[in-house]
Amino acid sequence: MLNRADEACQVLKEHLEKKNIVRIISHNDADGLSAAGVAANAISQEDGQYHISIVPRLRDSFIQKLTKERYQLFFFCDMGSAYLDSISRIKGDVIIADHHQPMEFETKDNITHVNPHLFGVDGSKEVSASGVTYLTVRGMEKQSLAPMALAGAFGDMQYYDGFLGVNKLILDEGLEYGSVEMHQDLKIASKNEEPLYKSLAYSFSPVLPGLSGDLEGSMAFLEKLGVSYGVKFSDLGPEERDILKDELVRINPEIFSDVYSNPKEKSTLRDIEDYSRILDACGKNKKYGLALGICLGEKSDALDVALDLQRKYRQNLVDGLSWIKREGANVMENIQYLYAEEKTRKSIMGTISSIALSMGTLDPEIPLLAFSRMDNLVKVSSRTTRTMVEKGVDLGQAMKDASSSFGGTGGGHDIAAGAMVTYKEMDNFLRLVDEIVGYQLEHQN
Repeated sequence: MLNRADEACQVLKEHLEKKNIVRIISHNDADGLSAAGVAANAISQEDGQYHISIVPRLRDSFIQKLTKERYQLFFFCDMGSAYLDSISRIKGDVIIADHHQPMEFETKDNITHVNPHLFGVDGSKEVSASGVTYLTVRGMEKQSLAPMALAGAFGDMQYYDGFLGVNKLILDEGLEYGSVEMHQDLKIASKNEEPLYKSLAYSFSPVLPGLSGDLEGSMAFLEKLGVSYGVKFSDLGPEERDILKDELVRINPEIFSDVYSNPKEKSTLRDIEDYSRILDACGKNKKYGLALGICLGEKSDALDVALDLQRKYRQNLVDGLSWIKREGANVMENIQYLYAEEKTRKSIMGTISSIALSMGTLDPEIPLLAFSRMDNLVKVSSRTTRTMVEKGVDLGQAMKDASSSFGGTGGGHDIAAGAMVTYKEMDNFLRLVDEIVGYQLEHQN
């Protein structure tokens, strides 16, 4: 895989030497935005130029437009592996830095396809798209971009009490270069930005049962401890910090563990996991230019706007989790599902689904599908737990197979995947996914 990434880097270098503008296409989530940031920063550092498009998904109609563009190099990040046949119609050189399951297709010589699954590496937990993109620019000595690659891994939920595989390689390079620092601390959200009760309520990774998603519960918890809930964590004295730490560790021992930071960033963005959350909020609000501006160093005004977006986004998460707690899910034989038409809820269905499973608000032993109505279509976000994946569940395959049966599209990772199908086929799609997941559980290898 590293050799293939070096081949891609060589292609990129040749085009930069020729002063060709690089056409970057990336996904709109935290991982895709981080990947675009890695690519754009690497090109800028080589005095190159680029043109970026951030899209929620690749469509054949969009790829058709790309075939008419006169760029010499197209760089796909966090997408492309499932559209090799369509992308093969592009006339220029193509680099694909993706970590999703690739389609079986014999690529032409003009396509350099970097994907962990081609080399027996698990793209759902060992490397994210920003990590694959980092590998493709690594040959130009870009260890300064390791924090951005790790931000994408956090955004893609690839942190498991430590980083694995290629993510660990990127971490080690960042630590050695000095672009990443690691120390033990409380992993609560926005320690330097938010009042303490909000930091606790907005902490979802790891979850704090009784506090995560519950502003009133967090206030009551802090009042009981005799700790002021209105101050920021960074303003607490040593004794108060120790009291808080001991009580939070009782709730979830994982809340005190390794924290990763970028020492060259300003305080708000120094924590790499917080950085990832800010990009995620920009992506969910379709403010892609804002996210890229932050990735490229435009910090002051852009950061203020992004933090405000993040606050609103987190409040939507809290409201969404309250909705799930109140309404529950519809349970079938092998899966459960949620359905939403409300605008503010539709963009966060995947996120609140993951949190609800990890908090135990919904049964973590039953894979969850979240449906969002989009006129005549429904967007499907499916989530499950690592335990269920080990029992045989592969949501990426289930979404791909079920959606294709009804003229839709779908795919992703075993633990998290998505699909688009017509609204009128939603019930049939549900029944088929239920059957597929049941089959997967019965026929685990």
